[in-house]
Amino acid sequence: MHIDESFFADPHGMYARLRASRSVHRVTGPGGAAAWLVTRYPDVRAALQDPRLSTNAATSHGGDYQGLPLPPALRNDLLHLDPPDHTRLRRLVAPAFTRRAIERLRPTVQAHTDTLIDAVYPAGEADLLAALALPLPLRVICGLLGLPASAGAQIASWTDALLIPGRPHAILDAMRQAEAQLRDVITHKRRHPADDLLSTLIQARDADDRLTEDELVSLSFILLAAGHDTTASMVCNGILALLDPRMHWERLLARPELLPTAIEELLRYEGPLPLAIRRFVTEDLELGGVRISAGDSVLLSLASANRDAAHFPCADEVVLDRTPNPHLSFGRGTHLCLGIPLARLQADVVFATLLRRTPKIELAVPASRLTWRPTHRTRRLESLPVTF
Repeated sequence: MHIDESFFADPHGMYARLRASRSVHRVTGPGGAAAWLVTRYPDVRAALQDPRLSTNAATSHGGDYQGLPLPPALRNDLLHLDPPDHTRLRRLVAPAFTRRAIERLRPTVQAHTDTLIDAVYPAGEADLLAALALPLPLRVICGLLGLPASAGAQIASWTDALLIPGRPHAILDAMRQAEAQLRDVITHKRRHPADDLLSTLIQARDADDRLTEDELVSLSFILLAAGHDTTASMVCNGILALLDPRMHWERLLARPELLPTAIEELLRYEGPLPLAIRRFVTEDLELGGVRISAGDSVLLSLASANRDAAHFPCADEVVLDRTPNPHLSFGRGTHLCLGIPLARLQADVVFATLLRRTPKIELAVPASRLTWRPTHRTRRLESLPVTF
């Protein structure tokens, strides 16, 4: 079976059929490399926490998987390292992403959200992806790292290059540009440090030698890239799920206290990441009743696990007050998403503000006319036209 970009245009029906037959399937994954696709919730959850599954292809003999054509300096990031290096890097960044630290950003996130809505509300219609879902997390992550807001467009272009399938030369060119520009920014920050995360990381590199220069560049890049695209997808997908059918929006209007559980349900129902980052087997193991050999690669379907009816009643429906809701959209284990508090904060501010300021919001076109971006890396619409 071939898992390509077209598969992710409408994956949920296919995942249901795969789960019904068995949990683990031999597939040709995105990019053409063979892999084991894991679809049922218990097996995906267990695999996310299994230390025998590494995210580092270089050290775990990733077989014929080539990966993204990244410059060497951009390969030393949190996504592709195992402990102890992963632990060391994560410990340096984690204090900036605690719930208490992130909550201090709420007034800033609220101000950005209001400004973006102010810009389009008078027209009575907007593409909420372009007008709100994309620019908001860019502004937030740039502010957290200490980059000017003008850097947002450049960061978005780097990330877009990563998400366009079948263009390795374009990816490599964009990543070389990203590396060069980040090195320039780091040089400037060394001379002019400020109260921001990038200055803190530079100090860790220079004063305590806890980061190599390449790790500093790579960590900066992954924080920027992951800090905006997945959040944009989360917000965009969530708005669509609430408006199609609109009864979900009406229920939240009537019961806004449901918003925290609603956000978790929207993450479960249509999370931004269809697949966890590819894993590589470091020693023979059994998963879902299938024997998998060392050196093989494994694709863990978060989207499929989150719709597993054996674990979630009414799995293909939005249940705004679903509790408990142990979805896997943020992963688990060592690679549990670092930015969970920041993603939740932005979702809370966006949805609460839209409920308050745009209660009559509706889709401007039938949902059947909306198209999904043709990439397996994040699941997001091409656009989200609405009327107010």
